Amino acid sequence: MTTPLERIESHPHEAKRLIGIEYEHFLALVELAEKRHLEKLALIEKNKTRIVAKGGGRKPEMSSKQGVCLCLIYLRQKPIFEILGLLFDVSKTKANDTFNYWVEILREILPASQMEEVSESEEKYEKLRQSLLEYEFRPGLIAQALNTLLGLSFLSLTGVGQETRFRI
Repeated sequence: MTTPLERIESHPHEAKRLIGIEYEHFLALVELAEKRHLEKLALIEKNKTRIVAKGGGRKPEMSSKQGVCLCLIYLRQKPIFEILGLLFDVSKTKANDTFNYWVEILREILPASQMEEVSESEEKYEKLRQSLLEYEFRPGLIAQALNTLLGLSFLSLTGVGQETRFRI
């Protein structure tokens, strides 16, 4: 069985379907993530008290490209970690640890959501909250717009617990 990364590399046009981004963007993201990963390793190495000689110890099971791919597949498809481990030929614990490591790196290198950006300023937070509340989902308006657009004689979308009726 081929891993998702091998599938993406052999069929780059399927990257958007599998991981949610184009293959070229995936490669750029891997490059940025790897750079941040190496910075983290250098910082750890600087503060580390060595018992084993440099270069010794267990080699990593996954490349940074595989780690980022695993993280993106989890975020896009939401499989359980047991399935994710099977896809990448690692244990479910290793899949979980890998996801948590790389998602932290991705959060550091990618821009924050609008809510995170304004969380420091109460005024900006309220302004964004008010603008988001303007786009509240209202089923009646949607039904009215559909009736107008489609020229339907009757279309009713009602609230929770009530019957949803369509007559076309």
